[in-house]
Amino acid sequence: MNAQKRSAAVLRMLVYAGAGFTAAVLVLLVGYILVRGIPNLRPSLFAWKYTTENVSLLPALINTVLMTALSLLIAVPMGIGSAIYLAEYARRGSRLVRLIRITAETLSGIPSIIYGLFGQLFFVAALGLGLSLLSGAMTLSIMILPLVMRTTEEALLAVPDSYREGSFGLGAGRLRTVFRVVLPSAVPGILAGVILGIGRIVGETAALLYTAGSVAEVPKSLFHSARTLSVHMYALSGEGLYLEQSYATAVVLLVIVIGINALSAALAKRIARRST
Repeated sequence: MNAQKRSAAVLRMLVYAGAGFTAAVLVLLVGYILVRGIPNLRPSLFAWKYTTENVSLLPALINTVLMTALSLLIAVPMGIGSAIYLAEYARRGSRLVRLIRITAETLSGIPSIIYGLFGQLFFVAALGLGLSLLSGAMTLSIMILPLVMRTTEEALLAVPDSYREGSFGLGAGRLRTVFRVVLPSAVPGILAGVILGIGRIVGETAALLYTAGSVAEVPKSLFHSARTLSVHMYALSGEGLYLEQSYATAVVLLVIVIGINALSAALAKRIARRST
């Protein structure tokens, strides 16, 4: 009995140590970025037009919002639709479902630069879209599609079958049950996958260098090159002349990600409260 208590105490200490180490690394990372970046936030960084003097990040910020919105517009409906089929319509445990899951998990682990090379060969060269906002968004949508699909499927499978049985017992069809009962209950899990996808889009650099280019201006159309914040930060730090501005860009990027996470969490809570 004493041995069991000692082993439980050791495991508890290891868990606390791991949690404390993770929290310390996060605080150190965020604190370092804020300390180095906040003093370098100047009004010139938010000028409408980028020049070598002001090194404005505003065009890259607008491009990031456009890239994220366009990528989600492509990937989220496809991912949620695929997940609905796998969780609600396909026979559970079938060979097709297992194959799709293995494929999605494999695609989730592929390095982003491979997606960039594929996007360059297919969207940029084969389809003739060139280095453009559309090429980058389509590449990123393929990259986050497995993530959105798997998280949505797990969220749908986590909904108790009693919800479905109760809906069927009241005379509702499968389609009505999915959209009026199952999906509202799975919204928090679905939004978690969307948040992870947004984080991957906002922080992506390698794939966009091959597909979207690095022109530091707001594109006039979907077929013009666009530099996002992560690419902008990479370009500034790579030149070695604007390290202070790159840290300021990192602060803006960090604030955007935190804001998106907070907004999504609040939205998920509100939807979950309405569904109950």
